[in-house]
Amino acid sequence: MPPLVGAELVHTPVQLYRYLLRCCRLLPTTAVQQHYRHAIRQGYTSHSDEDDQERIQMMIQRAIADADWILHKYTKKK
Repeated sequence: MPPLVGAELVHTPVQLYRYLLRCCRLLPTTAVQQHYRHAIRQGYTSHSDEDDQERIQMMIQRAIADADWILHKYTKKK
């Protein structure tokens, strides 16, 4: 499953945060959306002091890949 439109435009942690929150809107139930919104906020807060640009870019790439996997998990046909 290809990333959502705009994934290639994510270059900063704030852009990633907003991208992931938009991804949450595509999840099926409110409970699942709230769970992942909370996880996104916690991750953003816990890594907000990261300064290494290379590590930030690795984290952005990994977060986008994880978001794609989660969206695929909840949207695949049974």
